[in-house]
Amino acid sequence: MSDFAQTVKQQADIVKVIGGYIRLRKSGAQNYSGLCPFHKEKSPSFNVHASKQFFHCFGCGQSGDVFSFVAKIENLTFPEAVRTVAQKCGIPLPKREFNSPEEAAEAGQRRKLLDLHEIAAQWFEEQLRSPEGAIAREYLAGRGVTPEAIKLFRIGYSPDNFNGLRDRLASMADAETLRASGLFSSKDSEDAGGNVVRGHIYDRFRKRVMFPICNESGKVIAFTARTLDAGGDGKSGPKYLNSPETPLYTKGQVLFNLDKAKSAMRQMEFALLVEGQMDCISVYMRGIQNVIATSGTAFTEQQVGLLRRQTTNVVVNFDPDAAGANAAEKSIALLTEEGFTIKVVTLDGGLDPDRYIRERGVEGYAAAIRGARRQSDYLIERARQQFPGSSSDAKIKAMNYLLPHIRRIPQKLERDQFAHDAAQKLGIESAVLREELRQAALKRQDHIEMRSTGLLPWERFFIEAACNDSKSQQEYDALHADLRAFDRKLKEAGADWQELLQNFPAGLLVRLLERRLGEDIEHTAETEEQRILLHRVFLEAGELTRTHEQDMEIVRDLEIRALKGKIAKLRTAVELATDRNSLETIRLSQEILQLERKLRELECGE
Repeated sequence: MSDFAQTVKQQADIVKVIGGYIRLRKSGAQNYSGLCPFHKEKSPSFNVHASKQFFHCFGCGQSGDVFSFVAKIENLTFPEAVRTVAQKCGIPLPKREFNSPEEAAEAGQRRKLLDLHEIAAQWFEEQLRSPEGAIAREYLAGRGVTPEAIKLFRIGYSPDNFNGLRDRLASMADAETLRASGLFSSKDSEDAGGNVVRGHIYDRFRKRVMFPICNESGKVIAFTARTLDAGGDGKSGPKYLNSPETPLYTKGQVLFNLDKAKSAMRQMEFALLVEGQMDCISVYMRGIQNVIATSGTAFTEQQVGLLRRQTTNVVVNFDPDAAGANAAEKSIALLTEEGFTIKVVTLDGGLDPDRYIRERGVEGYAAAIRGARRQSDYLIERARQQFPGSSSDAKIKAMNYLLPHIRRIPQKLERDQFAHDAAQKLGIESAVLREELRQAALKRQDHIEMRSTGLLPWERFFIEAACNDSKSQQEYDALHADLRAFDRKLKEAGADWQELLQNFPAGLLVRLLERRLGEDIEHTAETEEQRILLHRVFLEAGELTRTHEQDMEIVRDLEIRALKGKIAKLRTAVELATDRNSLETIRLSQEILQLERKLRELECGE
């Protein structure tokens, strides 16, 4: 441990530091206790010893000093934890040594830009309180933003003036640093030689409500500005104007309100993700303080990394319009790949969180959060809305919409469960189509298509079932007995397997019906054509994961398919008969009734 770290440890009050994260109660002369932040518990087993300056949890076994606590709860390295504790205790950091003049200059510029943004935030706050800020105060009051929220979130106002902020900051930095801050714009031009001629800088934000954007430490690094010009002539620019990317700020690397929400996120063990700053502020000020906002963008990998430090459970509540739904889908996709547990809130009446909570109260909104749906349920419902109807084409499109989302789920069992739920809720009754979806999910395919074997799905599944050597001898014998019985039924009914399995090479059906458990595929195949086909099927199938019951269901589904085909042929014959009252026509009609009875029995699982 460095001399500086030792100094910080000696001066830091571990009770005060840890008490900034969790509620501690005095439980002895030198002891304090509380609920452990590192595991879920109802009775406090987390203890802090004031004089010995260490903590220990009797529930999960976590223990250490002030640095290890901060490092674990903030997901920091040891040097980062030392600096964080020093800042919390007001201990000046030692002068940093740089590896090059360029690195020193870059660090100096960042410090200067942070200073500029802090002064800018203070100036915007002052302007909101000024007479000219009345229009902004009126707007905020109309949106239900309280004085307490204005103070906490440091909301301000940029007056309708091209030079106000520039004049305030001019003495603090040179022109290039002011340009780099993103707080100003300029009209540059080119000279005759094609060189850029810098124009005079002027205030970027004018006649707008200013929402500061802070980094994880709570320092202002950028702004989102909402116009107050209702003219609609386009001269005032976009409704929302953000700071450009600067050395301090990259939009995809910041989460609005993370600095205030992270403690509540750890305590409640999930984050509430909304789209815009007003939604976030409105929800936060009503007491739901684990809320963060993406500022109108889909999640990025960097934002996921920030969030992972606090929790891996997320409830998404984006706006219900098309843009919000698309952003929600993209965010869900990235969070899923990173192993997050995700739920989705869909508010009644198409309301956004801010309006919903103002119209229906915080109790109603809290109830909506508690009723959030699993991501799978939300996405399946989206698939049903986008591809309505009961046709096979609609169901295939819905499945192909869902498969990219299923593919991203890291856990095999969860992919299988998602596919099972999708099949049920999309009304996919065919065992073959359900199996196609299930296999695509397990193998992490992003769509269903005809395989290179040229086989139809039920033909491929028939081969896989007949050659599934993971079965017990009893299961294998039962399956093949059913297949042979089915063969007899088809022949008695005057049907032909070849009509159902039209892409099978000649003789393959008989070889599959007679195959023994564990028999080498080379011996099952009788011709080179059969051998090549079987090899392709099993090269694509990989390791078979179907249960015996699933294989038996596929056999039943094939029998249903065959009966439907036979009934359709008989009905055609009856319709084409010249004499509807002939003995032959009556016989065909009776046969149709018998086959329909068998079909109902099969479809009911009897």
